[in-house]
Amino acid sequence: MVDSSSMFDEILSLEDLSRKSSMCVYCKGSKMLCGKDRCSVIARFYSASKTRERIDSLNLDGSSPPSVFVGRFGYPKVAIGPMIPPMHGDTSLYDTPERWAGMSIDDIIDFRSMMVRGMHWVKVGEVESPNKLVVRTRDLALARTPPDVDAQFERKPYGRLSVNDDVQPFGPSAPLRRFDVSTCRFDARLEKAFFDTDLRAKDAVISLYKDGLLLSQIQRAFSVGAFGVGARRKFVPTRWSITAVDSNLGLHMLETTKTFPTINEYRVYETQSLDNRWAVLMMPTSWRYELIEAWYPNTAWNPHSDKIAIMSDCEFYDGRTDYASIGGCYYAARLAVNELLQRERRQAGVSIMREAHPGYILPVGVWNVRENVRAALRDPPRRFGTLKEALTHISTIMDIPMSRWIRNSALLKDALYQKRIDDLWG
Repeated sequence: MVDSSSMFDEILSLEDLSRKSSMCVYCKGSKMLCGKDRCSVIARFYSASKTRERIDSLNLDGSSPPSVFVGRFGYPKVAIGPMIPPMHGDTSLYDTPERWAGMSIDDIIDFRSMMVRGMHWVKVGEVESPNKLVVRTRDLALARTPPDVDAQFERKPYGRLSVNDDVQPFGPSAPLRRFDVSTCRFDARLEKAFFDTDLRAKDAVISLYKDGLLLSQIQRAFSVGAFGVGARRKFVPTRWSITAVDSNLGLHMLETTKTFPTINEYRVYETQSLDNRWAVLMMPTSWRYELIEAWYPNTAWNPHSDKIAIMSDCEFYDGRTDYASIGGCYYAARLAVNELLQRERRQAGVSIMREAHPGYILPVGVWNVRENVRAALRDPPRRFGTLKEALTHISTIMDIPMSRWIRNSALLKDALYQKRIDDLWG
């Protein structure tokens, strides 16, 4: 029998923020003292309670989606291993974020909290180690369909639902004693890249993307050091591999995007998901790009303030040389935008505006940005003859006044206030 009170205390005690250890203790998810519409601790608790009995053991067997995880703490010695749900069958949905757009946050929490992480520590350069745990982790990353996995742990899996803005959530974890994988059917394209030890990792990523592999498949193989030249191959922490793939593909596309003619009108694409609102503005200019995120109070990254927090990053035609302060979301959205521009063989100035409202109770990973920008760009845009008309329409989509978006936008300020040569000679 699951002791629900002790489980609640366990999840609560592991919260990162000191605020949780005071306000949440008094609230217990009933008074909503934090001001949220729903309690994120309760959401985690109910999801964990559904699977606790099924993973309360030193042994676990199930069908991996397939899924692996490479940690970053302790680098260059990191924890690698499989992600295993306590069930058999087609679990591919559980690690295919390309299929999650439009799902509820409850559904995502439910199936991701079942993903138990097994851990084995290795040095990042030991990708060719004959150790069975290393070999089987790599085989799992190259698998085409969900294989059955049987794992034995050093201790019972333990921990809360792990969440951050880069990596998909996952459930409890435990050190591995051993794990066995049923016969894997490798994806032939991944297998070919793996055996080509003269192919650079960047070129492998580009080739596999053009061959139609999902980004999640490429990122998974990239993380286990399946690509690259011979002895230079390394394990790459999962969160780094996601951004590396997004960034390199985006930069590759930009080499040709910047050679295309510009679009000839202002466009606005829009979508809503997980209590996030998105507006993608495309302008008839040479390539420039920015992502502006507005976090309402009581959302994942603005838990304390009573004011909306806004952050942004941008690049103009020559690109940027430093890492975006927004993080992986910046590169995920840039890739999604370039996919559309590549299909149309056009370039544009692109300003993406995101409002995260209080219903976004937990961060679910950078895929949320990429897939929702992709979703917005799949629908026909609203088209306008002037920037003013486009901004007026965006003001009907978003709650934050347009004047505040402009104050936080390098691209909009440039478009509205920068004098052009044509203006001087007009």
